[in-house]
Amino acid sequence: MKTRSIACLVFCSATLAAGAGPATPREARKFIDDAEQKLLVLSVDASRADWIKSTYITDDTEAVAAKIDQRAIDATVKYAKQSTRFAGPKLDPETARKISLLKLSLTLATPSDPKESEELTRIAAGMEGMYGKGKYCPSGPESCKDLEELSKIIAESRDPKQLLDAWTGWHAIARPMRKDFVRYVELANKGARQLGFADNGAMWRSKYDMPPEAFSKELDRLWDQVRPLYVALHAYVRARLREKYGDAVPANGPIPADLLGDMWAQEWDNIYPLVAPANADPGYDLTEILKKRDADWRQMVKYGESFFVSLGFAPLPQTFWERSLFLRPRDRDVVCHASAWDVDSLDDLRLKMCIQITGEDFLTVHHELGHNFYQRAYNKLAPSFRDSANDGFHEAIGDTIALSVTPEYLVKIGLLDKAPDASKDIGLLMHRALQKIAFLPFGLVIDQWRWKVFSGEIPPEKYNETWWQLRQKYQGVAPPVGRSEDDFDPGAKYHVAANVPYARYFLADILQFQFHRALSQAAGCKDPLNRCSIYGNKDAGRRLSAMLEMGESRPWQEALEKIAGTREMDASAIRDYFAPLEKWLDEQNRGKPVGW
Repeated sequence: MKTRSIACLVFCSATLAAGAGPATPREARKFIDDAEQKLLVLSVDASRADWIKSTYITDDTEAVAAKIDQRAIDATVKYAKQSTRFAGPKLDPETARKISLLKLSLTLATPSDPKESEELTRIAAGMEGMYGKGKYCPSGPESCKDLEELSKIIAESRDPKQLLDAWTGWHAIARPMRKDFVRYVELANKGARQLGFADNGAMWRSKYDMPPEAFSKELDRLWDQVRPLYVALHAYVRARLREKYGDAVPANGPIPADLLGDMWAQEWDNIYPLVAPANADPGYDLTEILKKRDADWRQMVKYGESFFVSLGFAPLPQTFWERSLFLRPRDRDVVCHASAWDVDSLDDLRLKMCIQITGEDFLTVHHELGHNFYQRAYNKLAPSFRDSANDGFHEAIGDTIALSVTPEYLVKIGLLDKAPDASKDIGLLMHRALQKIAFLPFGLVIDQWRWKVFSGEIPPEKYNETWWQLRQKYQGVAPPVGRSEDDFDPGAKYHVAANVPYARYFLADILQFQFHRALSQAAGCKDPLNRCSIYGNKDAGRRLSAMLEMGESRPWQEALEKIAGTREMDASAIRDYFAPLEKWLDEQNRGKPVGW
């Protein structure tokens, strides 16, 4: 999905500027009001350019978009510098929040020294470029494979030699990045400290309306809530993989990372055929149903729109249908990756997606429209507040809606005659758990490692060793071959190479189930939580709308209270949702090793 903050485009950097004398609260209000209006104009220009770049891919559209994006970035940098003047005056809450959001939108703060600033910017761009150009060439240029090709092998092959070769081949691309990463950490920390943060990791954690230390503890608390379910899933999957691969998978230790169907072992759904429960067929195939109904792209999108209309939301504007990209064009290259766009930060909502008539794309349409309706809900707020309550909320909303695409929902909209018996749910829940539950510890590890690197707790000579210690501690996975400090395995993940914070994805995985439970309760659903759908319920719609309309204007705790009646994130909803599967897993694991 694509949402655009007026304060941060691509990656942002800021330098510390000397103040121009004492500032007053009135000056602070004028500063941020002027800044957000000018940044809004630049953001809209950049959105339009990026839309063209994504839907008409040429060298020219890429060059124009890069230039316009850079103009918006440079303006953000300038205002971030100037905002440091207003740390002293006692500001009204709205002005203070706007200025704070401007500074906290930064993911990379360059030092004040121009040479160091240029060096950090160059290193950051270089590491991302190194990742993007990464290829594994086992026997010369003609044998080269990129990440997409190697990931396909990891996802589909069941040959241990092929899997190991693809895994080691990709992870080797990060080795040259190591030296640059050490310098990047040093310079990023220097810039963050000049902006008043303890280090770069503390700057990232400060954007969650709580002290950085409290946020770290919050993630650990949430993980502790859901860990028993993960451990049960891990034990079951390990036993099934041991049946397939023999002693390559230990009976009571961590699972080799190359056998889980994903390059980073972050989601395991590609190995579903190896671990599927007996009699797991849910009794229907949504793809076949859609094709038999001769559904086309418009009907697919209309199903999604009708879901929101049934909750009380207004239909999408006519411009949505006129300006979106729904199919892959025959005459040009486009980026087909599904994303939701809010081009003018008002009501120019668009979907960019090359829709295929499949059950997977049916879900994706519902997910992406969740972003679009969120974008429109907060469009009356000041430009600084036109974003989700925190960066985990936007993805969580899209996924919350997808959780309501249940067999009961399919019956209500006429795609299914009768919902299958609940005994068929184990297969559906297993497939979803291999995505959602398997991801949770990985969602923690990425930033746990980086926060410790930024703070100095993990020194450069321990980068790779500690990376695998954390992955074993949280995920129960291990490298398939010996690793050393000549390797730099964290850099084989895009978000590390590209300076993209990762905690948002963990939060989204937690929040979507908490949202789903709260909205299902508002809708009066008495069925098991995995069978609840809020489709057609205006009470759930009003509760959802009240939260969406808040945007980022208030701390996320207040937005959470609007939808869930509590100011505290709660992972117990995941255990509620997967309760039938967890009971089944405990039965399967009885008498077998659990843990690692």
